[in-house]
Amino acid sequence: MSEQTRREILRNIAVGATMAAIPADAAQHVHNEVTQAKATNGGTYKPKLFNEHEYATVRLVSELIIPADEVSGSAVEAGAPEFIDLIGSSNEEMATLLTGGLAWLDRTMERRKGKSFLDASAAERTALLDEIAYRKSATPELNTGVVFFDQFRRLVADAFYTSPIGVKDIGYVGNKGMTKFEVPASAIAYAVKRSGLA
Repeated sequence: MSEQTRREILRNIAVGATMAAIPADAAQHVHNEVTQAKATNGGTYKPKLFNEHEYATVRLVSELIIPADEVSGSAVEAGAPEFIDLIGSSNEEMATLLTGGLAWLDRTMERRKGKSFLDASAAERTALLDEIAYRKSATPELNTGVVFFDQFRRLVADAFYTSPIGVKDIGYVGNKGMTKFEVPASAIAYAVKRSGLA
């Protein structure tokens, strides 16, 4: 079997279960709130939590997590930055985690490369995100980044896979009768691999 891409893995997880503690109906409520906020502001979304620099970083990291591919658009096109901003603006604990994590990205990049996360090269950004991508990487120096990136990824995936773009990406056909349903082989292979039965 060929090696799965990160996007395929996220898609398979989304088919199997919700990635974070945001139920689908709550996520849909957030998407609706974003739509209303855009409607009252001439079709554009004005961040409620993030300043301009933070919001640009949120957009960039969201795009790095789920970029556009040949099947569908990116997390940014699916509204992940708006979704994350609205959730953060409604929850003080989440706001602290998000703004603190974004500041951590900038301070860490400034210490290492003398520039903000946004101003770093693509390779430098990816290298830092790769360091904080897994909880097993948590060290005293990286722990704040690991906790932030874990939650941020979950929010991006929730935003993407509950948006029209994400629903189309996983091939959800809705609540209608079917004469036959087959679970995709890639989803079965992923579930078996994760179960330890392989």
